[in-house]
Amino acid sequence: MQTTIEELLAFRTVVDSGTITAAADQLGQTVSGISRALGRLEKKLGTTLLRRTTRRLELTEEGLTFLTRTRAILAALDEAEDELAARRQTPAGLLRVNAATPFMLHAIVPLVPAFSALFPKITLELNTDELNVDLLAERTDIAIRIGELRDSTLHARPLGASRLRVLASPAYLAAHGKPRRVADLDGHQRIGNSQLPGLNQWPLRGPHSDSYAALPTISASSGETMRQLALAGLGIVCLADFMTEADRQRGDLVQLLARETVDSRQPVNAVYYRNTALSSRITAFLDFIAGRLR
Repeated sequence: MQTTIEELLAFRTVVDSGTITAAADQLGQTVSGISRALGRLEKKLGTTLLRRTTRRLELTEEGLTFLTRTRAILAALDEAEDELAARRQTPAGLLRVNAATPFMLHAIVPLVPAFSALFPKITLELNTDELNVDLLAERTDIAIRIGELRDSTLHARPLGASRLRVLASPAYLAAHGKPRRVADLDGHQRIGNSQLPGLNQWPLRGPHSDSYAALPTISASSGETMRQLALAGLGIVCLADFMTEADRQRGDLVQLLARETVDSRQPVNAVYYRNTALSSRITAFLDFIAGRLR
């Protein structure tokens, strides 16, 4: 690209201030320097951007179109510089984080002591919601979302992915027997999600697909409630690894139908609005949890 930031800045400032003299004063340059910058820019673009008279400057049609692009370029540069400046500042202030209850309890809360020790000036407000919240309405800085993202107005930072497994407690299996094949699940108690039907499609290979439609015999709106029901021996459940790793290590929950299980992973993303400048506290939190959750 031959056009320079200096030339774009001169062009925008002349338009905004109304005269070359005012632009020179605002930018701390000479009038001749601003005039030369405008001349170089028009020569490179091969068009006239400003009509100059003795009394005023007037944008041409091409100048008006180019001004819109110029403003966007300079705004993006300002945002990039602000982001780097924010990274150099000591992160401080209130940070509101929202996540589904299971992820908050099993993935975020265990990291809070180390984060708070590292960033003592950041005040965390941790909120939970089982459905995707409106970040603006709920005054949320960062939301952790599990699954595919659909909102294009959001920035997203991938934090990893969590594998899905079909599980049951030893007490349930002792009382009801262990399913040997996918079809056997029809005769068992199945714990499902009452709010997100897609989560009741379990990643199990069958004769016709790689998904088993688990019609719940008991359901709950929270994955944590589903986990507790499974631990209590009330049925078979399909849950993500991030909330069951400790249970499986202790033997409180055991995986079923491992050979028939498809390697299905739920993406985990941190999201925030595109028009929100990335503050140092947001950056600090994302950098901290991203390195540990992976």
